[in-house]
Order: sequence, then structure tokens, then C-alpha cells
Amino acid sequence: MSTDRQIIHMDQDAFFVSVEVRKNPQLAGKPVIIGSLSDRGVVASCSYEARKFGIHSAMPARMARMLCPHGIWIRGNMDEYSKASHEITAILKENVPLIEKASIDEHYIDMTGMDKHFGTLRYAKELRTKVMRETALPISFGLSVNKTVSKMATNECKPNGELNIEKAVVQPFLDPLSIRKIPGLGEKTFIKLSDMGIKRIYELSQVHPEYMNSILGKNGIWLLQKAKGIDDSPIIPYQEQKSVGTQTTFEKDSIDLVSINYLLTAMVMELAFDLRQKKKQTACVTLTIRYSTREEITKQATIPYTSLDGPLIIKVKELFKQAYQKRLLIRLVGVRLSNLVNGFEQIDLYAASEEQYSLCQAMDKIRRRFGPDSIKLASGIDLNL
Repeated sequence: MSTDRQIIHMDQDAFFVSVEVRKNPQLAGKPVIIGSLSDRGVVASCSYEARKFGIHSAMPARMARMLCPHGIWIRGNMDEYSKASHEITAILKENVPLIEKASIDEHYIDMTGMDKHFGTLRYAKELRTKVMRETALPISFGLSVNKTVSKMATNECKPNGELNIEKAVVQPFLDPLSIRKIPGLGEKTFIKLSDMGIKRIYELSQVHPEYMNSILGKNGIWLLQKAKGIDDSPIIPYQEQKSVGTQTTFEKDSIDLVSINYLLTAMVMELAFDLRQKKKQTACVTLTIRYSTREEITKQATIPYTSLDGPLIIKVKELFKQAYQKRLLIRLVGVRLSNLVNGFEQIDLYAASEEQYSLCQAMDKIRRRFGPDSIKLASGIDLNL
């Protein structure tokens, strides 16, 4: 892949908080915290003013209250955040040749070759201004030769900033940064490298590939490439984001709604686990019923981004009630989750209590070790079908 790519990374500044400030401008400049109001809840997002007190996403609410007792807590509205995300995506899609929606609040744009017609940096500035003018939401961008460097550039210039890292200065830009700032570098890897005396990207970039492979395997080579500003990963067009789905055809046509209840619950839990494994979110649920008469009914609903079992099962319940009206025997049921984006924790923490979030993580850990069917809800979730 050409090293002369022009990749823009656009990222909303404290997105959830910015949407709240748009509704209530009096919140601007204040330590705003989005999350459950209960002491058992967790922080989903917070303003930059709140971050100065050490608050961050996934922090238990009780700890956040101790660090910033004068913080302004808002329960939030995931539906509004999802709609604002769609607003921004629509504007960008209309104005760029190739776009990837990486998460609810960030996009990658490939402008390679467009600099023949106009300056990419100038266009990125104009695009950022257009988004802020039409949505009244702040946004920052980084422009560079690939996705990794452009994202790191954005992170360095936030909030409300823009930064262009040209090919010739990629390595000087990266070298002094902490290895923690490499996208995708986890906490365990950070600790392991730090214990070895590797704390800056420059130090990481000097390690021999064979040694990196010996201590971290393929992940070590991947990190070494990023430390050298190498990233050939392509822009994945938003409309090509795949869905996940499953369906079951009964051996005998059924009207046993209790069994169908448990089946739908199991289907949703399987799909939701798959999403969490891929660190994906869904914003669209589709339910399909095929009667014994071969008539097929499909119901679809747009939902706030999530990958948690509970909200998805509740929505399937609603869709089944809408679809199952004829009281005929059912031959097939299917569930599909689509409109997928990356980003599990920031979004789902909004709706999850500390216990729910911990339970979800614990169940997923068991599934990863013993298989997806190794643990289920004791009695399913009552859909009242």
C-alpha cells in the first residue's frame, strides 16, 4: 500500500458531554459526569474539566464522587447520543469519497489523491468547520499518512484542535510519546514493556523484531510497526460494515411460546457475546418470523448503540409482539443485529450498573475459556410472549 496516503481521523471532543452542553449551554466549562446516579453505577464519560480531578470512564461512581464532589452528574440519553452520531456521519458521507465509522464518535476519511484537486489540510479544516457549524458539536482532527498516526495526532491536539503530521515528520512526532499512546496497546502489555525499560515510542522502535516476537509474538511485531509509523490497514467503508445474525428452523412447526421465549433469549445472548468479542456495537435489530404457511414477517427497529444482552432482549420482545399477530404455527425465527460500529465500553457503561458490567465481563471470561454455551441465564429472561 502506498505510503503517500492522506488519512483524516475525526473525533468528537467528550462526545456525550458535548451533546448535553448543546442542550444546556450552562454546563459549558463545568465538571460534567455522564453515568448512573447510583453509587453502584459507573462513569460512562466526563468533561475535560472533570478529567482534571482524575475521573475517567469505567470508574465506579462512588470513587468519582470522592474525587470531584462538586461534579454535575447527568444520567444521559443514549438515544440522543446515537442520533447526534448519525448527524455527523451523514454530513461526512456527503462530503468525502471514502469514510469509515470507527465508533460512535470517530471517523476515518481517506483523501488519498484528492490533493491533486485541492489541499487536503485545507479541506479537512473546512470539513471540521462545517460539522461544528451544522451540529453545534466540537470536533478535532488529525491528518497523516495512515490511520494510526492520524489517530494519535488527533489525541495530541484534543480538545478542539487540528494537527497535520506530514510523512517527513512522522517519526519525530512519535518518538517522544509514551508507548501508552499507541492505539490498541493494552494495560498488561504496557506494564510488561515498562518493566523492561521501554516507556517511550523511540525506545520501542529500536527493539529488534526477533526480540519483540519472542516476548509478545505477532502482537510484538504489530506494535513495533506502529512505533515506526507503519500501518497499511485500509479504510473500511461505513456501508460495508457487516451484520451478525442467527436463525432456527424448527423440526416441527411450533406455537410453544415458552420455548420460543428461551430460544430468542439464547439467540440474542449468542449474538451479543459475538459483538462484545469483536468490540462492536449494534444500532439496529431485526426479527424474522416464518409461519407454517411460509408467510414471512420481518420487523426492524433502530436502537441506541449497545452490545449488552438486556436491552437487545427487551427490543426483541417488542418486535416479536409486533410480528406475531396471527397465532399460527411458527416454522422459523431469526434475529439479526446490524449498523455495527466499534467501541464496547464507553457506550455500554452508560446503561450498566457496576454489578451488571462486572457480571457481563465475568460471564464473557467463562465463555472465552469454556465455550459460548458454557454459561447462560438460569431461566432466561421473561419476554412475556
